[in-house]
Amino acid sequence: MSDNLENAELSNYEKMIRGMWYDASEGDPELTAKRLNAKDLCLEYNTRIKFTDPEKQQELLKRLLGSFGKNLCIMAPLMVDYGYNIHIGDDVFFNHNTYLMDTAPITIGDRVFVGPNTGFYCAAHPLDAVERAKGLERALPITIGSDVWIGGNAVFMPGVSVGSNVVVGAGAVVTHDIPDNCVAVGNPCKILKELPPIKR
Repeated sequence: MSDNLENAELSNYEKMIRGMWYDASEGDPELTAKRLNAKDLCLEYNTRIKFTDPEKQQELLKRLLGSFGKNLCIMAPLMVDYGYNIHIGDDVFFNHNTYLMDTAPITIGDRVFVGPNTGFYCAAHPLDAVERAKGLERALPITIGSDVWIGGNAVFMPGVSVGSNVVVGAGAVVTHDIPDNCVAVGNPCKILKELPPIKR
């Protein structure tokens, strides 16, 4: 983990947002405070705001998320790590039990439908067990294009990008980039067939 040695003067937060290896343990007060604030806001969203009060939901999402467009609907429960690294376009729907592990930016385009129990995991850990036990982690961004339908129980791994006009099958584990205009399924996720480009 040479970048830790070369950049010892940087805080763990600064290393995290630069995609460098950093100490993600509970011993860092800055990162811990940011995570706990996000967890508190998620708890409020999930347990104290009625589904019949979308105005209050939107007000809390403005405090939690980095940015989002019009007509965002997120069904509780929702869990995030920091919240401010999440950027969502217009007309996006998340079904129940979404987890956005936003140690790095998670960017989602317009008209995206996300099935239940879907996870977006930006955090990567060392393969070496000794390094991993030290609490080291790095954060790699996830990008989802527009007009994407994601089936339930899908998983997006650190650093992947998914193009626009894509269907990701239920239970898929996306370990590498997916291009535009296709159906992709399986573990690891592979292209099943191409789709015609959208004409509007």
